[in-house]
Amino acid sequence: MFIYLSKKIAIPNSIRLKCVSWNKNQGFIACGGDEGLLKVLKLETQTDDAKLKGLAAPSNLSMNQTLEGHSGAVQVVTWNEQYQKLTTSDQNGLIIVWMLYKGSWYEEMINNRNKSVVRSMSWNADGEKICIVYEDGAVIVGSVDGNRIWGKELKGIQLAHVAWSPDSKILLFGMANGEIHIYDNQGNFIMKMTLHCLMNVTGPLSIAGIHWYAGTEGYIEPDCPCLAICYDNGRCQVMRYENDDNPVVIETGVNVASIQWNHCGSVLAIAGSLRSATGDKDLNVLNFYTPFGEHLRTLKVPGKQITAVSWEGGGLRIGLAVDSFIYFANIRPDYKWGYCSNTVVYAYTRPERMEYSVVFWDTKNNEKFVKYVKSLMSVTTCGDFCILATKADDSHPQEDADPEAGAATYVLVLCNSIGTPLDSKYIDIDPLFVTMTKNHVITASKEAFYAWQYRVAKKLTALEINQVAKTRKEGRERVYHIDDSPSGTTDGTLDFAKAFTATRDPICCITASDRTLIVGRESGTLQKYSLPNITLLQKYSLAYRAYQLSLNCNSSRLAIIDMTGVLTFFDIEPRGSSGDAEGGASTGDPSKFERKDVWDMKWANDNPDLFAMMEKTRMYVFRNLDPEEPIQTSGFICNFEDLEIKSVLLDEIMKDPERPNKDYLMNFEIRSLRDSRALIEKVGIEDASQFIEDNPHPRLWRLLAEAALQKLQLKTAEQAFVRCKDYQGIEFVKRLGNLQSEAMKQAEVAAYFSRFEEAERMYLDMDRRDLAISLRIKLGDWFRVLQLLRTGSGDSDDALQEQAYNAIGDYFADRQKWLNAVQYYLQGRNQERLAECYYMLEDYEGLERLAYSLPENHKLLPDIGQMFVTVGMCEQAVSAYLRCSQPKAAVDACVHLNQWNKAVELAKNHNMKEIGPLLSKYASHLLEKNKTLEAVELYRKAHHFLDAAKLMFKIADEEAKKRTRPLRVKKLYVLAALLVENYHTQVKNSQQSKAKGKTSEATSALAGLLEEDASTSDSRIVDKAWRGAEAYHFFLLAQRQLYDGNVEASMNTGVNQSVT
Repeated sequence: MFIYLSKKIAIPNSIRLKCVSWNKNQGFIACGGDEGLLKVLKLETQTDDAKLKGLAAPSNLSMNQTLEGHSGAVQVVTWNEQYQKLTTSDQNGLIIVWMLYKGSWYEEMINNRNKSVVRSMSWNADGEKICIVYEDGAVIVGSVDGNRIWGKELKGIQLAHVAWSPDSKILLFGMANGEIHIYDNQGNFIMKMTLHCLMNVTGPLSIAGIHWYAGTEGYIEPDCPCLAICYDNGRCQVMRYENDDNPVVIETGVNVASIQWNHCGSVLAIAGSLRSATGDKDLNVLNFYTPFGEHLRTLKVPGKQITAVSWEGGGLRIGLAVDSFIYFANIRPDYKWGYCSNTVVYAYTRPERMEYSVVFWDTKNNEKFVKYVKSLMSVTTCGDFCILATKADDSHPQEDADPEAGAATYVLVLCNSIGTPLDSKYIDIDPLFVTMTKNHVITASKEAFYAWQYRVAKKLTALEINQVAKTRKEGRERVYHIDDSPSGTTDGTLDFAKAFTATRDPICCITASDRTLIVGRESGTLQKYSLPNITLLQKYSLAYRAYQLSLNCNSSRLAIIDMTGVLTFFDIEPRGSSGDAEGGASTGDPSKFERKDVWDMKWANDNPDLFAMMEKTRMYVFRNLDPEEPIQTSGFICNFEDLEIKSVLLDEIMKDPERPNKDYLMNFEIRSLRDSRALIEKVGIEDASQFIEDNPHPRLWRLLAEAALQKLQLKTAEQAFVRCKDYQGIEFVKRLGNLQSEAMKQAEVAAYFSRFEEAERMYLDMDRRDLAISLRIKLGDWFRVLQLLRTGSGDSDDALQEQAYNAIGDYFADRQKWLNAVQYYLQGRNQERLAECYYMLEDYEGLERLAYSLPENHKLLPDIGQMFVTVGMCEQAVSAYLRCSQPKAAVDACVHLNQWNKAVELAKNHNMKEIGPLLSKYASHLLEKNKTLEAVELYRKAHHFLDAAKLMFKIADEEAKKRTRPLRVKKLYVLAALLVENYHTQVKNSQQSKAKGKTSEATSALAGLLEEDASTSDSRIVDKAWRGAEAYHFFLLAQRQLYDGNVEASMNTGVNQSVT
């Protein structure tokens, strides 16, 4: 982040300020001071320029109201933002609640206890309750409408501070002696807070501030510290909750006066004074820390004594009460953001989610894709890709991590421009600094850096994709300690153990280009390495510590922004006197260049001497270290290419991150481009050509070429296209030169500049409808092609019309508007796509009609058959397969759909040899489902009488064992025997057909019997087929005779039964 003082407001009569508070929702600023001073101010932007937004827009006081009512020094001011009320208190104990009415503030309620002075007041998160603490130990909790909820006297205690927990269940009371007591919301004591920051501290001290962030904008990390407690001696602790045993302890070294969290709990501001080096006076400072105690920035503030600090609602400005002035400072936050492939990638937190919401906003199509990432640390972009650095999640398996190295702590995720993860790497070093080139991702902790030569799947073969896990062994990932001197030859190991060796000179920043890596260290040393083989080439020494580094496009010059926002340059390669490749301009002396208050800079991608930088709320463009006139903006620079700067107003986007607006994307042309365009428009092409000759750039030559084309000055256009190396442009000019008609040339030029309506109109005026149609075909505007075709007639129109119908059908099909597509495919007679549309519409009747309308053996019939199979329509599938002479496919379809009868019938009708295995398969299928009788019927219909008989005998035997009705068993045996007789007849007929009448009937019968005997494995079934039927017949007859009283006949029958 970067901070700078931007405005100062003086209080009349030099009255000293005691307190200041900024209303986060409505933007009102309340300040209180000596002699009963109480003012409410409001800063609002007032500009007619729509491009001036955010901090760049000028702000003026739209409200400056003095509130009369206090006589003593106003010591406490606090806002109730939900109910738009202001509560103030003075040294006499007088409390006033103010309300806004018709644009002015008026007294609503007054309370004066007359016993003691109010030391602190705090509204809870929802604005329903206020807690007021008095110096003598009195506590009052009241409601927003002025009613007292409860009161309590804490005997023998001097109170100094109070704070509510985010859920309003706990109150923290700060004592004058520095102790902090925890109470519930009914005033019952719970415990004393353990103050780890005061260990080994002696002497008197007091609490400078307690601020508990309520989580209204979400948290930057799960379980993030949010309760800050700071003492006047500079000791501070930041806790996750009120009884956190392991708080973050900060030693600020400052005599603290006031503290406050920003709007999202990501930055803690601590204001106070520091004894100067000379010791003669105190220096006012404002320090910024993360919730984890990391120091971000220090701002030096003029004046004698700083008394209070308060953030603006959006976290972009901060107000400071210093003596009799309010100072305002602008903040340039460290957003997690990047720009790749026309896509702005940015991350923000939401109160309802523990993860970061990472938005990939495609600015070209105005589409956004959201990805949720836990514990996001940074976003880095290059080219078409993006790296998200996160802390590893224990709940997900680390497939990429080395099993011998244990669990990795951090993850680097490579994403494309819509947020799709392409690859990821688990690493053990803390990715504090990340940079990215077209081939490498380099990340560094304070002691070591890790290089990953990434590859994207679209460039890999299938074999390489399968070997991605082996990439570490191939040396694509390497770790180097900052104190090592790699030679580039013996590397290739991925040993994170070396990364934890301490160093006396830690890393503080890194940058890289395709062939150079620069690592900055806290001592001011810069180390230059080569890429891709990482070799330490050189060390440079600076007199200051770098905060941000950036290499130009040919890696010859390094831009350095230090901790105080000073931009300087350093040549890391000798530069020729000729300057860049195109001009002979002097490159300037980098050692004499210095700019202050710089918070962002970007080199041009196509010129090593062009760069843009942000200085406060102004953007400067430099060519050869000479500045152009500044542009008023507060945007972050996305890209600098083709003499155009693209910047994004992230401050505005973050106000409503779910709905990014294209108005927040700004394009700025640099002066040479603006001047060239003005010369072309106002002076002429010849003068502009001379100017561009003196200031060469491909974009300027392209501008000249286009202007010359417009005026049909083809020679100038061709020369300009040659200078900007535009081969297509050269070819176009040559084609124009071959045209005779001026009108035709104008039409071609109009088409070249995408003025298609104008070009079409010109073609039609020349009675060249064919060229108008050809233009629309190139554009893929088939709707217009169809309209043009209908306006005339020609020999080729029918074929074109059919093509247009099919193209429009494809248009609707791509958008899954199948019904519209069908109408056009019918007119275009595209049967293949028509079949697909019917299938997608589930219009199987239409599909069936289409199949019958096709000629036999049409190539589409098998596909239609397969479509019917997938939806279980067997009969239609068989019909389609048979019409294209594929009976086997028809049988397979029947088998797939369990239509075995149909399958057998088809196999039989088409004399298919595989009918035997097919029958067996179907029979086993039926037997698995205990459908034995259906299997018998199957074999009988297929004339496999013996197999049917075997199954029938099996059924009869099972029924006999069950002692079922004898008559039923007899019928089953009779049926089995009849099947055996059918078998005999079949064998006899086959022998007769083989003999073809050459032998006698007796001979053929004998041959049949011999074949039967040879082929039958179960002779009992064949030879004694009627035995079971006879036995049950005699059994039934004997029973009937016995019951009729004919005992002797029954006995004879029984004897015959036993013989049988």
